[in-house]
Amino acid sequence: MTHLTTHILDATTGTPASGVTVTLGHLDGATIDAAATDADGRLSLGPERLDDGDYSLTFATGAYFRARGVASFHPVVTVAFSVSSDAHLHVPLLLSPFAYSTYRGS
Repeated sequence: MTHLTTHILDATTGTPASGVTVTLGHLDGATIDAAATDADGRLSLGPERLDDGDYSLTFATGAYFRARGVASFHPVVTVAFSVSSDAHLHVPLLLSPFAYSTYRGS
């Protein structure tokens, strides 16, 4: 079964990014689920099984940095990805005020 998780690390502080709102949606813009990362910067989203198709995770990075008094470049980070199996999906985000990196985790 597909189970989607994410983890955000604030690279400027070397700590988990807690309280970041993350929205899971279809690429057509329809929202499936939304929640905020926990104290460890982690979050599980969506149903137990995502149908095969294309999805997006949108991270509210601008609000996260503004709440900390830090200027940033990206108001949101959107990561598009495809589901094509029943595998667990983990989409981590390494974040700084002016750059980000992501990959398919395990």
